[in-house]
Amino acid sequence: MKTIINKIVLIAVLLLSVNFSNAQSEKQNKIEVSSSLGTLKQINAGLLNVGYTEAGPANGSPVILLHGWPYDIHSYNEVVPILVAKGYRVITPYLRGFGTTHFLSDTTFRNGQQAALATDVIALMDALKIKKATIGGFDWGARTAVAVAALWPERVNGLVSVSGYIVVNLEANLKPLPPTAEYGWWYQYYFATERGKTGYSQNTYEFNKLIWKLASPIWNFDKATYDQTAQSFNNPDHVAIVIHNYRWRQSLEGGEAQYDSLEKRLSARPEITVPTITIASDFDGALADGKGYANKFKGKYEHRILKGIGHDVPQEDPKSFAQAIIDVMPK
Repeated sequence: MKTIINKIVLIAVLLLSVNFSNAQSEKQNKIEVSSSLGTLKQINAGLLNVGYTEAGPANGSPVILLHGWPYDIHSYNEVVPILVAKGYRVITPYLRGFGTTHFLSDTTFRNGQQAALATDVIALMDALKIKKATIGGFDWGARTAVAVAALWPERVNGLVSVSGYIVVNLEANLKPLPPTAEYGWWYQYYFATERGKTGYSQNTYEFNKLIWKLASPIWNFDKATYDQTAQSFNNPDHVAIVIHNYRWRQSLEGGEAQYDSLEKRLSARPEITVPTITIASDFDGALADGKGYANKFKGKYEHRILKGIGHDVPQEDPKSFAQAIIDVMPK
């Protein structure tokens, strides 16, 4: 009798696994990716099955471009063709919780902490057999890129980071900012509440569109441009990852023990030794001069300021972002 029960349980587990995979596949089939990004592919890497686009020659010098929130790989629509024309192999992955990237197990904790995202990048590089790459990003993507460069400099040829050194220090995050700075983080406090979690879940499309407008007030993007990215928010893990990311930053929710050693190293604000170009825009306000973090970069370093550009630098000024990638590349 016990053997029969065990078999029934095993069959039930297998059926749940199949249904979960089918649900993920159904979500993936709804994603339409711009042809300028190359071919959309999937690969198992670490805890994830990562959705990523690849363009350029297979033997080209690898470039990995990381998007932020609430954005996706389409921030690089015009950056990728510029880099491909120069002969680079360009990889543009969906971060966990976006697009066609999904967890291999439905029981894995939906973790949005910075060390988890950085580990995802290394896992992807290992899966693609990429020893070293030039890595660029903005928003969450910049934080992830800087974390990778800090923790695994031997895997990074060069770094391009919008808004500079934005690695999270949980202890420092507990200290209040001036009122005007706190005001800019209104959504972070909204997400700290259950009402905020429910509100984001129910109004993801309009919420993220508002963030686009606030973060890039001069950028006159159209509905088609926003909708191209908004489809990636339909990922079944999107809300969980976003909410955990912001609650973790405020020490309202914990991370996972497996990342403790990495977070300890990041909390010490390690110096970046790889060649780096940081980019600031109007979004950075008084911090645009980069002086507050310039001393964290000890290798070849340059800081560039873009006027009249908001937070989504790669999409608002693709030529400048692509040029930074090209210029930071080892010659």
